[in-house]
Amino acid sequence: MTEQSAATAQPAEETVVRPGEEKRKKPKRQPRYNVILWDDQDHTPEYVVAMMQQLFGYPTVKGLLIAVEVHLQGKAIVLTTTREHAELKRDQIHAFGKDPDNEDCLGSMWASIEPVPE
Repeated sequence: MTEQSAATAQPAEETVVRPGEEKRKKPKRQPRYNVILWDDQDHTPEYVVAMMQQLFGYPTVKGLLIAVEVHLQGKAIVLTTTREHAELKRDQIHAFGKDPDNEDCLGSMWASIEPVPE
């Protein structure tokens, strides 16, 4: 090794833990939860799209894709987040109200939360 390259070589970094100090741990990541929207026959695709736009800020196309998935699969995951945020979004779906385009509609759509499998 030449003198110039020896001068520019960096020593490997070491973690020094002083007596009485604990090595800092990375904060634990909060468990993730899916917000699931369930299908029913009382709500139109337009209702789902409007709800996804207002509650989640999703563009029309994403709201329509969710509406189609709910209709075809019986349910759709609309968001994956922390438990507290998932509970909030579930409650907002429950409080969104009746579908104004369906006079037989009795109330909001149903949603639930489930932990994401690890």
